[in-house]
Order: sequence, then C-alpha cells, then structure tokens
Amino acid sequence: MDKLRITGGVPLKGEIIISGAKNAALKLLAASLLTEETLTLYNVPQLADVNMMAKLLEQHGVAIESGPCKVGQGCTYTLNAANITSLVAPYELVSKMRASVVVLGPLLTRFGDAKVSLPGGCAIGTRPIDMHLYALSAMGAEIRLEEGYVHALAPNGLHGAEIQFDKVSVGATENALMAATLAKGTTIINNAAREPEIGDLAHCLVSMGAKIEGIGTDRLVVKGVDRLHGAEHRVLPDRIETGTYMAAAAITGGDIELIGGDVSQLEAVIEKFEEAGVTITSTARGLRATSNGKLKGIDIQTQPHPGFPTDMQAQFMAMLAVADGSSLITENIFENRFMHVPELARMGAKVVVHGHSAMIRGAEKLTAAEVMATDLRASVSLVLAALAAKGETTINRIYHLDRGYEMLEEKLGACGARIERIH
Repeated sequence: MDKLRITGGVPLKGEIIISGAKNAALKLLAASLLTEETLTLYNVPQLADVNMMAKLLEQHGVAIESGPCKVGQGCTYTLNAANITSLVAPYELVSKMRASVVVLGPLLTRFGDAKVSLPGGCAIGTRPIDMHLYALSAMGAEIRLEEGYVHALAPNGLHGAEIQFDKVSVGATENALMAATLAKGTTIINNAAREPEIGDLAHCLVSMGAKIEGIGTDRLVVKGVDRLHGAEHRVLPDRIETGTYMAAAAITGGDIELIGGDVSQLEAVIEKFEEAGVTITSTARGLRATSNGKLKGIDIQTQPHPGFPTDMQAQFMAMLAVADGSSLITENIFENRFMHVPELARMGAKVVVHGHSAMIRGAEKLTAAEVMATDLRASVSLVLAALAAKGETTINRIYHLDRGYEMLEEKLGACGARIERIH
C-alpha cells in the first residue's frame, strides 16, 4: 500500500492547474444511462473514483472510451448506453464508492427496473439513502429491500410528483433530478441542494434535451420528455481541490496561483480565508492565494451550499492548528467527520472535540510524525499539516487521496513541496 513522505517547512510558490470536479464527473458519467445516444465529457479527472464509476457503468453494458488525457484538461470520456445488459449494480462495486447509488434513478426512469446494492464510501458517518427512495417512491416506484439491495420497480414508467425534502441532500437531489427527466409529467423538487456540481449536471441534462427550470436554486421544476439525446459537456473545475491548495498556500506562508479556480463557487470559503489573514485575489486565469504564514483563529460552521462546505472542514482544521489564538469548528453535515483529529494531535495539534464541535488552540508549530489517513478530506488535511510541520512525516493509507486528488504530489512538488510517494 502506497505512502507519502513529506518534509515540511517550505513556503509553496508557483501555479497549479485545477482539475475537473470529481463530485460533478461521477454524476455526469451516470447520466449517460439516460440515453441510447453518445455522451461526450471533457475535463474528466484521472481518479480512482472515476475509474470505479466507469467499471460500474461498463458492467451495466455502457461502451466507454477514454482519452486523450492532459494535465489541466483532464480526460475525454465517450459513453454510449445503447446496449444495456444489466440493471443490477453489484455489491463488489457499489460498496467501494457511495456515489454509485446515483445509477438508481437513471436506470429506473429509462428501463422501469433497477437493483442497486446499498452504498459504501468514506466512513464519515451515517448517510442513509432514505431520501433517494422517498423521491423515487413519490414518482411511482415500488421499492423493495432485498438482501442488501434496493430493488426499484416502475413497469409503467415514473410520473411527475412534488417532492419535499426534509433536509438538503446532494445525492438525493441528483437521483431525483435524473429520474424526473424521463418521467411523465412535471416534477417539482423542493429544498433541492444547490451545490455547483448539481448545476453542472443540470446544464448537461439540458444539453441532452431535458427541460429543467430553477437551476442553481432550491426549487427545481422538471418537465419530463420522451427521450434524451447525446451531447457534449465539459466538467466544471473542482472547487474543493481549489480550496485545498489555497489552504496549502496559507499553512506554508506561500503564494500559489490556481489556474481555473472559480471565485463564484467559493465565496463562503474565501470569506473565511480572508478572515484568517490569507489574501485571495482574482487573476486572469483563476485566483491567487497569498499568506505571510501569520494566521488568525476563526470560527466556522459547515452548511449546505452556499454555506461553508463540509468538504473543506478538515483542511481548515489543519490550517487553524498553527493559527494565532483559538478557533471553533462546528460540523453540521456529518456526525463522524472529526476522525482526522487524533492524527493531527500526533503532530502537535491542540484539538478538543465536544459532540459536533471542535475547539482548536493554535500551536506555534507542528512536528513530523507517522500518521494514517481515514477518509478523503482527512487524508489531505494530514498532507497540509505535514507541509507545515518540522521534520519528515509519513502518511499511510493514501488510497483515499487517489480517490479525489489528481496528481497531488506532482502539483505540490511543482510549487516546491518536498513530497514523494513510496510504493
């Protein structure tokens, strides 16, 4: 199993090209199931999760071609789902990646039948799919739970419905949105998630012939059509990757230009960076993060978009571990997303967890240690801490990183980081 070895203390300076968004690409790949024509996606990142989704789609019968792949331009994926051979998403694939559950809506609405294993993914707390099933049931699906699988049936097709989510759910919104595109009549999704990745999916669906109103709002109105056609679509830049490298500049006292970074996707994050003493400026090619290494303690509460994203919480905790003063992070999205705390503590971070809040007292410095990654964002928080720590840090179980960060060590190394992968 691969490890990362990082020797900290180097201010990072240079430029990093932001990859396509993982959380958008996975759902866009699944959207290929909605049509028998060809869907072409550009700027798809080279990630383990993308490879896993491609394997899942291929076992359904989707013909996939990938390439060329270029740094900063991602890969081109050409997908054709004209000859679907299986309506079952098996445990051995779905259990490895939670996002796999989004094939449920497309398969069900197009074929009237879908069987999907209950999902897996990062161990960051309970993330049930009851809201996915509620939405599909409202649209006329019969839901059966059979030996660890969700079996959804709609032999006469789905119909339009008004869906009222009790709380915001990205995955449930995406599943309902894709299912609604081919349902008979009009579907209204209230309290829909507003993440940019959902808007990206919606724009792709529109280019495929879907009729969607309210994109970017919490009320989506979808008028079902008889069929969708092929299209071409470019995956939007990854806002979490952008924020992560902004944190790398901040924690090392560096200066990094993030090419392709989109300020409009990161308003809540940028506000907190600036509050902590980091300078963020727009550039002709994206944005720039500059820090003198003197950070200030701040308070953060994670919220659904457009609030502060839970996927940036761990990165900020690493950064605030060396800030002047105390900080308070309150996690409102997942109940078990502080698993990086014990590992950061091994490096000298002073963090005390009370329920869903963590109090951080800034330390003068962090020190190198051998640590272990527990999930995707926790993994990269350890990378950030190692970049600032004195000495040589070894990070174990970095397969989590490969799920969500394309060419991480190459990108950081080009900015001066002393980082290497050990096979």
